[in-house]
Amino acid sequence: VQLQASGGGFVQAGGSLRLSCTASRRIFSNNGMGWFRQTPGKERDIVAGINWSGHSTYYADSVKGRFTISRDNAKNTVYLQMNSLKPEDTAFYYCAAALRSTYGLQTDDYRYWGQGTQVTVSS
Repeated sequence: VQLQASGGGFVQAGGSLRLSCTASRRIFSNNGMGWFRQTPGKERDIVAGINWSGHSTYYADSVKGRFTISRDNAKNTVYLQMNSLKPEDTAFYYCAAALRSTYGLQTDDYRYWGQGTQVTVSS
């Protein structure tokens, strides 16, 4: 397994969760990283992205101001801090390693995928 995601769970609306994704050094150290989410019957959409250094980030409009993506290159780990969670944030969340040093907005921009972790937010 090259990407291992964890941290999902069940939380009430307004609560917080932090997702973690640890990757092998080979696919992490020089690559952009992203978090995507998917619900049944829908496409997998970008939630947040971060470039290799952590100095450039992207957020989907739906999560701006509530979610924060960060990375610790010494630990080969990317995080997604999710605050003020809403029921519409309920989804399966995936981390992914990009093909390049920066993030992309499409699934085709990513080469490696984690197994995903479920986030459920109750109203």
